[in-house]
Amino acid sequence: MANPSAKPVKHNGQGQLRIIGGQWRSRKLSFPDGPGLRPTPDRVRETLFNWLAPHVEGAKVLDPFCGSGALYLEALSRGASMGLALDSNAQAIASLRSNLDLLKCGTGQLLQSDALRYLETQAASAFNLVFLDPPFHQNLLAPACELLESRGWLSEGAWVYTESETPPSASGLPQNWRLHREKKAGQVYYALWQRG
Repeated sequence: MANPSAKPVKHNGQGQLRIIGGQWRSRKLSFPDGPGLRPTPDRVRETLFNWLAPHVEGAKVLDPFCGSGALYLEALSRGASMGLALDSNAQAIASLRSNLDLLKCGTGQLLQSDALRYLETQAASAFNLVFLDPPFHQNLLAPACELLESRGWLSEGAWVYTESETPPSASGLPQNWRLHREKKAGQVYYALWQRG
C-alpha cells in the first residue's frame, strides 16, 4: 500500500497499477488518488512474488491494509484460492470491488474495516499468506503482527510480507517468525517472514 517515494501514474484523479503476472498479467487497473493509496511498486512486487513463487497457488490470502489492492490482486491473479482484503477507506474498497468485478473474480472478499479492530474482534480463520503494508508513521505494523500471531490468523508455516519505514528486523515482530528475505527500495524496507 505505502511507498512514499513511488509516484503512480495518475489519470484524472485516479492512480493506475499494472498486474505483473498470472491470469491477468499486464492488465491496467485504476484506483482512487488519495493519501496513502499508492501501490507497491512493480519491481518490489516482482521481487516479492519471485520469493513467493512456490507458495501462492492455492493459498488463502489476507491483506488487512489493502489500499489500492496491488498485492491482493497480484496474488489472486497468480492462483491464490481465496482472499480477504480490508481497508478503512470506503473509496479504496469500492474501487477494489469494481476491479474484481471487471476481472470477473469471485474469490476475493472485501470489507471496509479498521484492520486492528477486525483482527482483534472477529473469529479468526487461518491464512497461509498475509500482506502487511500499513500506512507509515502510525505504529500499526507491530500490533497487527501481534494480533495475527496471538488470535489464530496464521496457519503453521504461514508467509507474512511486511513493508515499513524502519528495518523490519528491528520492529519487534513475533519471535517465532523467521526472517526469510529483507530488502530496501528508496525509503521503504520490505521483508518476507515465515511463521515457525
